[in-house]
Amino acid sequence: MAGQAAQNSGPSKNMLWGGRFTGGLDPLMVAYNESIYYDRALYSQDIRGSIAWARANHNKGILSADEFSAIEQGLKQVLEEWRDDRFEIKPGVDEDIHTANERRLGEIIGTGIAGKLHTGRSRNEQVATDMRLWLRDELRKIEGFLTDLLRVIASRAETEIEHVMPGYTHLQRAQPILWSHWMLSYGLFFANDLQRLREVIVRVNRSPLGCGALAGNPFGIDRDAMAEELGFDGLIYNSMAGVADRDFVVETMQWGSQLMLHLSRWAEDLIIYSSGEFSFVKLADAYSTGSSLMPQKKNPDSLELIRGKSGRAFGQMAGLMMTIKGIPSTYNKDLQESVEPMLDHVKTVGDSIQIATGVLSTLTIQPKNMLAALTPDMLATDLADYLVRKGVPFRETHHISGQVVALAEKTGTPMDKLSFEQLQGVDKRFEKDIVDTFDYQRSVEMRSAKGGTSKSCVLEQIEVLKKSLAS
Repeated sequence: MAGQAAQNSGPSKNMLWGGRFTGGLDPLMVAYNESIYYDRALYSQDIRGSIAWARANHNKGILSADEFSAIEQGLKQVLEEWRDDRFEIKPGVDEDIHTANERRLGEIIGTGIAGKLHTGRSRNEQVATDMRLWLRDELRKIEGFLTDLLRVIASRAETEIEHVMPGYTHLQRAQPILWSHWMLSYGLFFANDLQRLREVIVRVNRSPLGCGALAGNPFGIDRDAMAEELGFDGLIYNSMAGVADRDFVVETMQWGSQLMLHLSRWAEDLIIYSSGEFSFVKLADAYSTGSSLMPQKKNPDSLELIRGKSGRAFGQMAGLMMTIKGIPSTYNKDLQESVEPMLDHVKTVGDSIQIATGVLSTLTIQPKNMLAALTPDMLATDLADYLVRKGVPFRETHHISGQVVALAEKTGTPMDKLSFEQLQGVDKRFEKDIVDTFDYQRSVEMRSAKGGTSKSCVLEQIEVLKKSLAS
């Protein structure tokens, strides 16, 4: 008897799966296996899922009304302990959030009734349910964050519509554009991200509860009723897929990586535009830091962190895909590795959007510096377009415009300061009205086809962006 007692005293005795095992676990294995210190973030979802499960078992006659009431009230007490930061995790006993909640429930209402909660349920379906509930709730918050960012973009584009700045290709000054047009270029990227996010939420919000370990539930439990109680839009209809699927996490990370890619590029532009060499924008102190050595420095750390954290997001996505790619069906412990990166990825993405919104809401623009950065050679295409309107083939006008640029460089004269005689020396088809071409605002307004940088086009893009916010 003494030997048996010694065998049953190991940490496996109190685990949800402990009945099969008579020996204790290596303490390192206990720590290696447990996930409670990060999956405790799912405490609320785990309790909501357990209440729905208990209700469904009560409806099937597996739990009496009194037993269900005790379980429900006990779980609500556990929930309050988590919310009030009074829940005490027992190291080596509370393997994960599911074990911890059931252990505490047993302490509150007695292990006899608490032990009936898990009837017909597997941790495989339980963890998948918790993850989907948590992720759905968090992605809806992120949807709100992203909507806020898009509203700021639309608002600033509308109020700062008139300011002209250089547009770039290859990081070389290319053509004049409106500052508002630049903001909306990223706004439309983010609007596409919003649309994709809403599609992801639909696929996340499907219930695996009732799938069992892999083969389904033996008590005819009402999966639809549980799904409705938990706010799911539908079911995962194959029990094996229900417990094996982590595509919803991978897809979320793919989405998050795409968004972070866009945020990173947006941040990079603003880092450049805020530098002394450009000085198009100035970041608020709230989103900048100084140097420990150089008093004059004002560093765009907020934007650099967004750019840096995009790599973190990409890595989490790639890491999880490599974890999943080789495992057989259905549930394998490898899938535990989907929880921690999911939690961090969602926090990183959500925080980054909120920081981006703060940066854009508070930065100031310096239109005079934007205008001063424009140079007449950026109107070379307008020069070619002028001749096109005179009936000259574009390939010929492109060459002629290039000759004008070369002449300006050779003589050290800005292109708009070349004399009419010099221009006619390049091509006789230039007329006196060529002088009207050297106008940055006019250049912008000439780009009036849908999607262009004219004010009318920008206003149209703002309306398109606003419409995309409607869910």
